[in-house]
This record gives sequence, C-alpha cells and structure tokens, in this order.
Amino acid sequence: MRNSRTFWTFSFVSFVFISLALLWTATTDTMQITKSGPFLFVTSVLLWTTTSAASSIHPPVLPLAVRNPYLSVWYNSRQEPWKNWPMFWTGEQLGFGIMARLPSKRAVYPLVGRAQDSLTANSAYALTDPIFQGFQYDSHSTTLSYNLGNAAKIELYFSSPITGDSIMRQSLPASYVEVKVTGNEDVELYVEIDGASWVSHDRNVPIKWGFSRTSTLQSWAVSRQTELLFTERSDRAEWGTFFFTAPADPSVTSSTSDAGAARASFATTGIVSKNSTQPVALGNRVFAFSKPFSKNDVVSNTTVLFTLAMAQDPIVQFAGKDGYLPRRPLWTQYYKSASEMLSFHYNDYQKALTSASVFTNKVSSEATRLVSSAYADILALSARQVMGATYFTGTPKDPIINLKEISSNGNYQTVDVIFPAFPFFLYLNPSWLAYLLEPLLEHQNAGLYPNAYSIHDLGAHFPNATGHPDGNDEPMPVEECGNMLIMALAYARTLDAKSAAEWINRDGRYKLWKQWSSFLVRFSLLPDKQLSTDDFAGRLENQTNLALKGIIGIRAMAELSNYIEETEDAKNYTSIALDYIPKWQEMAMSRDGTHTKLAYHWEGSWGSLYNSYADALLCFHLDAKPFLAHEVYQKQSKWYSLVHQRYGLPLDSRHLYTKSDWEIWTAAVADDETRRMIIDSMGKWLEETSSDRPFTDLYESHSGGFADGITFMARPVAGGHFAVVALEGFCNNKAGQGVRAMMGEASL
Repeated sequence: MRNSRTFWTFSFVSFVFISLALLWTATTDTMQITKSGPFLFVTSVLLWTTTSAASSIHPPVLPLAVRNPYLSVWYNSRQEPWKNWPMFWTGEQLGFGIMARLPSKRAVYPLVGRAQDSLTANSAYALTDPIFQGFQYDSHSTTLSYNLGNAAKIELYFSSPITGDSIMRQSLPASYVEVKVTGNEDVELYVEIDGASWVSHDRNVPIKWGFSRTSTLQSWAVSRQTELLFTERSDRAEWGTFFFTAPADPSVTSSTSDAGAARASFATTGIVSKNSTQPVALGNRVFAFSKPFSKNDVVSNTTVLFTLAMAQDPIVQFAGKDGYLPRRPLWTQYYKSASEMLSFHYNDYQKALTSASVFTNKVSSEATRLVSSAYADILALSARQVMGATYFTGTPKDPIINLKEISSNGNYQTVDVIFPAFPFFLYLNPSWLAYLLEPLLEHQNAGLYPNAYSIHDLGAHFPNATGHPDGNDEPMPVEECGNMLIMALAYARTLDAKSAAEWINRDGRYKLWKQWSSFLVRFSLLPDKQLSTDDFAGRLENQTNLALKGIIGIRAMAELSNYIEETEDAKNYTSIALDYIPKWQEMAMSRDGTHTKLAYHWEGSWGSLYNSYADALLCFHLDAKPFLAHEVYQKQSKWYSLVHQRYGLPLDSRHLYTKSDWEIWTAAVADDETRRMIIDSMGKWLEETSSDRPFTDLYESHSGGFADGITFMARPVAGGHFAVVALEGFCNNKAGQGVRAMMGEASL
C-alpha cells in the first residue's frame, strides 16, 4: 500500500485563479458553494494545490473529523479505509460510510466504512474494491485517494481547520468532508451516517430526527429521544444534536431508512431510497445523501461538500465567582440558532481553509527547517489532536477554552495536562493559553478551593467543573504551583508591560500567584514524597526534575512581581531562587558529574530533565549569569545520547517507557544531533508501533507498544510536541538561538 499521492503541478493559469480566489475571499464575507461555476473551480484548484509538503510517516491512526471531545472521528490507517468503520478516539465504531458507483459497469466501490456488508452479490451490481492510492495529512486535513479502475479517481478531503486568528471559527463544532471526482465516466456517490452511533454510546438507544432544507443547504438533525444533560457514557456525550449537511443541489438526494434498504437502492439505481415509513430496528437507521457526477463534469473535476457537526447547548457547567452554572458554547454568541451556525460554517469553507493553511504551512516549513521532515509530520499529526480536547465557551470579549483530559481519566481543566500542551498554544496564539488558565484562576480566586497550593483540576470528569471544595483532588502540590507560575510568565512575556500587569492582577488575583510561590519557597527545594505529573510512575521524594520546576516557578514569580511593581516581592523571590538553584545543582548531579539523578538520594539513577525547558522558554538562560547553569544543559544532552533506545528517550531509569511530550521538551534544549536523534526516532516509532489508537504519548521506547497496563490515547498533551518551534520564536526569536549558542552551535 502506498501512502503518497501526486499533487497537481499547476500552470500559470492556475496561479492566476488562486490569486483571484485569495483576493476574492479577503473581501467577501461568505462564500456560497454551488454545483458548478467558476468559483467552485477556483475552490478546487486552491484546495488541491496549497496543501503543505507531502507527509511521509505512516502512523497507525489518522484524524478525520476531530474538532472537540464529542466530534472525534479517526481512521485506522494500517488497513484500507473500507476494511473498518471509522472510530471514536476510544476505538468505538462510528457509523459513517461512503461508497461510489460506476453505472456503466454496474460496479459499486466501498470507500469508507463497511456499508458494503449489507450488499449481497446479484445481477444488478458487482461489489468491487477500489485501488487505494494512500493518504496525505497536514495540521488541519487528511486526504484519502482512490482509483476506480481506470475510469475515475476519487479524493476524500477531511478538514477540521485550526484558525488561530479566529476564535469564532474555532468555536464551531463542525468539520468538513469534500469529495472530489475526476475521470472519464459517470460516477455516483453515496454518503451515510448511522444516527444512533453519533449521539450515544448505546447504538440501540431510541433517537429522534428531523430534516431541513433551505435554498442552499439540506441537513439531517439527529438526537436521543431522551437527552441526558451533562452526561457521558464511555466518554460519549448523551446529549446534543448531530447534524449531517449537504448542498441543496437538486441532484443531491436525501433519505432516511433501514440501512440495508438505503444501500441496496444506491447499489442498484445510483440514488438513495425514498424515506421509509416502515419501523426500523433500533440502531439500524441511516441518514444518507447521494450525488451523481456526469462524465462531462468529471473529465476536468467536480466536488461536493458535506459537513458533520455535533452541537450541545449548554456544553459544560462550571463553579465560578457567580456560582455553579451551565455555560453555553461560544458559537451561540455569534449565531441565534444551530441552523444559522451551520449555514455560516458551510459557506465559510474557503475562508476557513485559507486561514488554516497559514498555520499549516508555518508548522511544516519551520519544523522541517529546525529539525526534519519527520518532525513536521509529528506536528501535523498532533495539532488536531490537541484542539480535539477543547471546547470554547464565554463571550467574544472573554472567551474560555475548556479542556478535557482525554483518555487518562477525563478530568476537567487539568493543570498538568495544560502544562505539557502549552507550547502549542503559545505557538498558535498565546491568548489561547490565557483562555485555558482563566477558569482555573476564576475558580480559585473566588475562594472555592481550600488548599494553599494550586488545584489539580476543576472537576473529576468533563463536562462538570464542580471543583474540589473539600480539597481532595489528586495532590500534586509542587507540580501544579510550578506549572501555573511558569505558564503565567510565559503568557505575560507575549504582552506589553501594561497589559501584562493588568492580566497578572485581574480581579486582585496577584494574591494567588503569591500564595503558590510561598508554597514553593517552603517545599520545592526538598520536595517530600509526592506525585509529579508523571503520576503513573508513583510517588517519590526529592525528585530532581520536580524540584527544578518549583525553583523556576519561584524565579518566574519574581518577574510577575516586577510587572506590577511589587519590587520588594520581586527582590525576595529573586533572592530565594538564586539561593536555591546552586543548592539544587549540588544535590541533583550524579557523583561522577555526568548527569542529573532522578532523585537527590538515588545514586545510579537518571531522568529526563524536561523541566529545564521552562528555564529556556522564559529566557533565563540568556541572562548574563544564567539561572540554570549551561553545563547542566550540556551534560544532559550528552547523557541522553547514551541512554537513548530504538524508539526514543526513556522517561527515567525506573522503566523503559517514554512520554512523547517530554521527549520533545527535552530535545528542544539539547544539542542539534541529540535533538534530531530523539525526534526522528519518534517518527520511526510512529511507522512501526503496534499501538492502534490515536497518537499515544506513553509507549515503550524499546519495543514501541503501549506501556504495560497503561493505554493513553488522543491526549491533548501532544501540544508538547510543539516545544521546538515554540521555543524558536520566543523572547524576540532569541530563545532557541540561545540554546544553540550554549551548545556551541551558534552565536547570539
């Protein structure tokens, strides 16, 4: 099986069309996708020629429609797309099927899903496998390509645009599926969803549905008959409405009926059956569209656009300064109804792709330049996974990004999940980091958490941010205090001095930063037996890496104090941090001075010192007298090359498993050779891993499988993979250069 496809080489004429399209989309509010005409052609040319460099890594699973915790559709890419149904991130099957038909040959070709299982051989049609030409992906899209013999080529373009320049667009709970057909024969297309599997974990749950049609769009709406507000079962939302939308082109036929009847009708006639008035068994009702393409059109090319959306309103409930209240999704601030939102989303397709391509191309070019094409592919596979754990609420003036700790336990707004992910948000749009921190700050500033250290999460399970008024959340006191202070300074560094001061003390919350810093002063240099973010490894006292995080947190607090002109606090915290760091180094280094130990008292141990990344990101390494000595970076970099395994750098000496986020944090502050070794071996792991779920961040560095007994998947900590590109642009583009300088690879 090949995982590459040939991209069009476009002529000067195509370039002109692209330029006109970009100019047109920059000056027009919305774009109407129509059956034919010049603008559809421009759309197609632009879409299929501005994709970033071809992806080369063949991962086990690819994102298709990944938008938020409840719209999360993936494809097991170790097999052809029609060998299995697409899946939710948990591995649960989703009823989404696509087939094509060549009427001249009476041949039916499965493309996605297993809708063909309902078809039995007969004289009316022949069931034939297409020739799968493979896939391509980038940060916002995945393309699946097929040949139907020599008669036609079909490309399925799944896109969930990441639009760092628009919270409105990013808040829309919807994803695109464009189908492009080229060839020399008539082609007929069939697309279906199984309604029940999209709105409940239980495929046999009773559902209700409706159909709407306007002058431009037609849409199926499906929900549970009895919705269970704010309830998940096996991580699936048990409330909300799923929308399946197509153009209102007269040639696009819609139907709902028994799955077997709908599929058989298409296989024999090329169109879906009429709506069924007969009872349909629970779990067996499909909602489908069919679309013919005449050979007069497909000789050049023609496309049709569908959208998938999962809308909940309200989406979360949150305990904040105004009490425990439901919160509506951000998109409701822009649109009066779901139908209005869906219409905008559909007609905004071109603009959304144009916006997303800016980020996509930046990621691809910078990752390749700084490390390798493998790194570019790793980031392309990570971006939608990060955003797939988020949901926007709030208002246009004060947006909130709500984050679910996907797969590990479902916690709401977990601080030590946001922390490894935060390089992604700094790189995409630093304001989005503030939107993630805001609910944590509001909740604690309202006095709803009793402990002296930072809260671990806002709720035991998304979407319920009930908090922990008893203080019995998972205890990671040094971890979370250090995380909050480091992220706060990182965000403040992106603002002008006045804006930073206003943000730091918004609603008088400087007291929180000071409270957490005071805790670190007492407990960070010699942390007692406790958990770090790597809680699966268990409790350990005197953790070297954890202590470093806490000390950097104190140093960060000194800078936060400076912003709001609390000069005495700034002097105090600076003095303490400068007193602690040499003591830390003395206790942290191994007896032979070659590396840091996992714990002060544990000779013969070692660990990935990934928290040194925070020192570099905050540009303390650029000080005339560096905060963390450069020799620590240099020695660690050499040590990593000695303990590296086939698929990566183990987390520490206790186990051979590794964490992909911390690997790249570590690689970002290593020398160039070590950085490439760590990251390119991760690319090799993606090619060869036996794991069969969306990008796991915890795997065995020697064998490539899931860590024994722990199955992490689709987690937003993949944002940590952006550590290298985020570092490069920080502190007036000096942070990354500073690392190279201390490794003797560049000068400042």
